[in-house]
Amino acid sequence: MQRRFVQVDVFTAERYRGNPLAVVFDADGLSDGELQRFASWTNLSETTFLLPPTDPAADYRVRIFTPASELPFAGHPTLGSCHAWLAAGGRPRRTDVVVQECGVGLVEIRPWGDGRLAFAAPPLLRSGPPDDATLAAALHALDLGREDVVDAAWVDNGPGWLGLLLRSADEVLALRCGPTDLDIGVVGPCPPGSPHAYEVRAFFPVGGSVVEDPVTGSLNASVAQWLIGTGRVVPPYTAVQGTVLGRAGVAHVDVDARGQVWVGGDVVTCIEGVVDL
Repeated sequence: MQRRFVQVDVFTAERYRGNPLAVVFDADGLSDGELQRFASWTNLSETTFLLPPTDPAADYRVRIFTPASELPFAGHPTLGSCHAWLAAGGRPRRTDVVVQECGVGLVEIRPWGDGRLAFAAPPLLRSGPPDDATLAAALHALDLGREDVVDAAWVDNGPGWLGLLLRSADEVLALRCGPTDLDIGVVGPCPPGSPHAYEVRAFFPVGGSVVEDPVTGSLNASVAQWLIGTGRVVPPYTAVQGTVLGRAGVAHVDVDARGQVWVGGDVVTCIEGVVDL
């Protein structure tokens, strides 16, 4: 059966400089195995499948797959899927917000100036410092000493991120990640006068190898909650990611009057067509 298909680039206004996402529309009737097989075939960090919502408060439902497994939530697939749904004529029930249903529940997405979209960062599922063995494993993978790390914390909002704060963006950019079973997010402050506040990198295991993600919405959301909660940064701010990979992704972070953290980014469509599934 032919289904509508788009590929978008997220956290960038310039095509092919952000994080690509494949989106399949009208995914009803496809088995879990078929969804996973197609996501493995696209070989992108995530592929999403749009379905009718099961919750009456939601505008659409999305299932998010990596090449190896399904995720309950991820940031760049949230923004990319919403962009694709709106571009295809989706009409939200509310005028000011789109409500996405996914594995972690309902996630609000709102327009945020000049066509940008922003999602409400979901609550952390796990926070606080890692145990000594976990931190030692992360440091070993990154060839870091304990003295190189300003702070470390679980920043898990679904994908299972462990966050490490280094002293500078340059130290973040110099990293190389060896084998690890952990999803590791590393952040360091940019020098004074820079257009962005932080440099971010994300590493995670896939099929026995370690992959670096170009731009990671879930990590930027959870890191924002960590950095803001510990008083290290005052929003609004922007973080840049993907530099080492030749990308130029930018995550925009702000907090509303309720204390809700929002993570925004530009999205552009790169490919449109149909796929046989």
